[in-house]
Amino acid sequence: MAIACVATRASRGVEAPAVTVEVHLANGLPAFNLVGLPEASVKEARERVRSALVNAGFEFPMRRITVNLAPADLPKQGGRYDLPIAIGILAASGQIPLTSLKDREFVGELALSGDIRHCPGLLPVIVAARRNGRELILPLANRADAELVDYPAIRLCNQLVHLVAFLHGQQPLPGLEQGAEWLDDIQTSALCLSDVIGQYQAKQALEIAAAGSHNLLMLGLPGCGKTMLASRIMGLLPPLGYDEALEVAALHSVAGLNIKPSEFHRRPFRSPHHTCSAISLVGGGSVPKPGEISLAHRGVLFLDELAEFPRKVLDCLREPMETGEVVISRAAAKLTFASRFQLIAAMNPSPCGSMGPGNRSSPDQINRYLGRLSGPFLDRFDLSIEVPPLPPGTLTQEGNNGETSQSVAQRVHRARERQLARAGVLNAELSGKALKNAGFNSADLSFLEQSVNRLGLSVRSFHRLQRVARTIADLENSHMVERRHIAQALGYRAMDRLLANLGQQLGR
Repeated sequence: MAIACVATRASRGVEAPAVTVEVHLANGLPAFNLVGLPEASVKEARERVRSALVNAGFEFPMRRITVNLAPADLPKQGGRYDLPIAIGILAASGQIPLTSLKDREFVGELALSGDIRHCPGLLPVIVAARRNGRELILPLANRADAELVDYPAIRLCNQLVHLVAFLHGQQPLPGLEQGAEWLDDIQTSALCLSDVIGQYQAKQALEIAAAGSHNLLMLGLPGCGKTMLASRIMGLLPPLGYDEALEVAALHSVAGLNIKPSEFHRRPFRSPHHTCSAISLVGGGSVPKPGEISLAHRGVLFLDELAEFPRKVLDCLREPMETGEVVISRAAAKLTFASRFQLIAAMNPSPCGSMGPGNRSSPDQINRYLGRLSGPFLDRFDLSIEVPPLPPGTLTQEGNNGETSQSVAQRVHRARERQLARAGVLNAELSGKALKNAGFNSADLSFLEQSVNRLGLSVRSFHRLQRVARTIADLENSHMVERRHIAQALGYRAMDRLLANLGQQLGR
């Protein structure tokens, strides 16, 4: 019977479901039918495969060819099915042995000349093949993706002729030579916290945010160093573990982005412009792709000029910030992308950029400006600080600008180890039940509750203040959370104080 089955994999978010390419050759008028819910890019494979087989020197059977991509209810898109379709035709027509297809998967796009081209988004395919223990045939141009996974049962090929010779047992195909030895070379950030002049309170808040993975909002005049501080947080964060780095790399691969081997363990830092749309920030599209919040997974999402973002765009972040994932529903599919990121934001306190002497904005104008940020969104920030202008003479003063990022990072690393040893998660992810066993006494919790009620804060803020206080205690290697730690956490509520003062000016 002139039939062959070739294994390959589709793309569905960060998953790579198995697909079987079934090829049947029947008598009748020559035809090439492709079924199994293929999209336009897959349907065009008929002409690419035909030309590739002829130009590579193989016989294209002049028979009725039916190609089925099973399962039929799974949408298929892209040129990744070219290679398995061509292999299936060669196997069904007897030009390669059927036994050579056993326990092997094929992925690749074909050129008209028979060359095998690079395919985007193959990292989930490699991870799935490793999980199932199948040998995987990839384009040679996807070697960088293969090295990230470090799966030895991978064969790389750039021409269809070489692949057919390999399936006949006539010549070998190259695999991975060096494995993942280069992954041990972890590069650190070149930006140092000591480059920032002054701003010692802001540096301390940045250290607390890095230690507990807390969301941080910075308020200050233009040019006071908010953006400079935000970029230095990457030097305080520990590198990603291998599994975490592979998870991040898979999201970037699906989005059509490649992570350099030297940056494999580096946490992502995404800084979208304030003109970005909700889809580019959260993800979506006709073929759903990860947005900025998913590309910042396990890393930092920095939103500069926060008040310039449309309010509807910012409110789209509220659910992912709580759940750590974003669910994109479309008619064809429902995809889930991980988005456990740390949000760092910076903004001016008024439309003209200043508060106090020289302020050109009225209280009503400031209220409308701050009204672009909804209360539930601001409630997601664990810390909000004011970054003041530098005192006169600071810029020309010679002296020490404080600790380096390396010394601060060591304290952050020790604090994170204490958190993981105690609860298995960082303090920003502690549940309400876990906070009851986090080292608080009842008197201090009563003090915190009274303070929250006096400031008019929400129950969510009550728990977030507990998490920040726990992080401050961890940085000091304190088993119990003392009242001074809670008082320090209450001091990082600059936005609440700004809104309260504004309400007094407006007579509310």
